[in-house]
Amino acid sequence: MKRLEASKGRWTEELPSVLWAYRTTHRTKTGESPFSLCFGSEAMTLVEIGVNSPRVVHFNETNNEEGLRNLLDLVEELRDKAVIRVIAYQQRVSRYYNKMVNPKPLREGDLVLRNAAIADPTDTRGKLAPNWEGPYKVKKVL
Repeated sequence: MKRLEASKGRWTEELPSVLWAYRTTHRTKTGESPFSLCFGSEAMTLVEIGVNSPRVVHFNETNNEEGLRNLLDLVEELRDKAVIRVIAYQQRVSRYYNKMVNPKPLREGDLVLRNAAIADPTDTRGKLAPNWEGPYKVKKVL
């Protein structure tokens, strides 16, 4: 965002590099980048090409096609592992949230609000209608 703010009128010129950064950054949920989940391998950056990294040094045109076919076979496995990581991440977030929530039992005489969407299941209220009705006083706890 800082980069886009510096070039306010030229955001269309900066958009491809911002999208590249977004697509090649690893996500906490999946443990992978969107690029790797799509193509099965990490993207090669310009810096990596200029420095002669091991991927560039050991590149062989004839083995490249076979390697790409193997990667395409492994993409589904990579995606399945990412789905498992997403489920584990969601469970961790849920456990953390549930640990922080302190349920407060209702007692007689407490003031409560009622969800208006539940009170009107026909949904004819409109979007500007209040979301809550009340306050109501609790007469009896079941």
